[in-house]
Amino acid sequence: MSSNESITAGVIGVGAMGKHHARVYNELCGCDLVGVADADTEQAREIAGQYATDACEADKLITRADAVTIAVPTSYHYDLAKQCVDAGTHILVEKPLVEDEKKGQNLIDRADEANVTLQVGHIERFNPVTETLMDIVPDLNVISVKAERLGPQPDRTIEDSAVTDLMIHDIDVIRALLEAPVTEVLATGNAGGRYATATVEFKSGVIGRLTASRVTQRKVRELTITAEECYVTVDYIDQTVQIHRQSVPEYIAEDGGVRYKHESIVENPAVDTGEPLKNELESFIESVRTGHDPRVTGEDGLKSLKLVKEINRKAFGSPYKHVEVLHD
Repeated sequence: MSSNESITAGVIGVGAMGKHHARVYNELCGCDLVGVADADTEQAREIAGQYATDACEADKLITRADAVTIAVPTSYHYDLAKQCVDAGTHILVEKPLVEDEKKGQNLIDRADEANVTLQVGHIERFNPVTETLMDIVPDLNVISVKAERLGPQPDRTIEDSAVTDLMIHDIDVIRALLEAPVTEVLATGNAGGRYATATVEFKSGVIGRLTASRVTQRKVRELTITAEECYVTVDYIDQTVQIHRQSVPEYIAEDGGVRYKHESIVENPAVDTGEPLKNELESFIESVRTGHDPRVTGEDGLKSLKLVKEINRKAFGSPYKHVEVLHD
């Protein structure tokens, strides 16, 4: 495809997330939003009207567009993505890739054979703080990683557990940062699937501790890394990274008493600002245009799905049951 050729794009499912995909496609240079589709025809017409595009049936949009986002409930991902592959239409599938691992592998194989770009919508990979972390972590001897993704229940129905809906973001980021297979998983859950914690051990020896919640009355999106050289804190919402080094504790005599003092050097690496979704869709469109592999491949999405299913089984099936596993 020519580097100057405009890519035609569409969105299937313009609900809470999909409507933002439509907005960004409409804004991207070198991209033409040619339509949206949704089971709720009124919603499709409303979003189409906002961006002077067409509301149409999904099958028609798939044949009209060069590339589409699939942002519908997970149970519909496979059938729609397979239809896209058969039509030669490039796909960004919102996370999780699919429900079933075998179907996920089948979809990946089909896309490879058809030379169709298949990207999975793990948006935190495109958050500027994650890109900063990717530069920092290779120089560290990491001991542990802790991730918290918490918040109140959204004002909409979510079929997936907190693990599938929220924790999967941190699973994807940590897997990308550490590039090591998982050897052990412990997990437990509560609140009808809306709260879960997991401890994941990687073959490298690094311990990951993850918590996801839809019952916490404060929105938290944080990740911390303990390494031999430093302690790194990340706030996805504020898009900030801090590196704490050379922490020195001491006791100081003061006015006849003793006071404990603890100081450290804090570095604040520069983080490029930007909307993660815009970064994600720009990257997707570039992959479509050049034929290069997307940053988050179908294989990446499948590996994260396998770990999500393992955590869900432990958290909501047999809590704290210790079973040795090996992924990747």
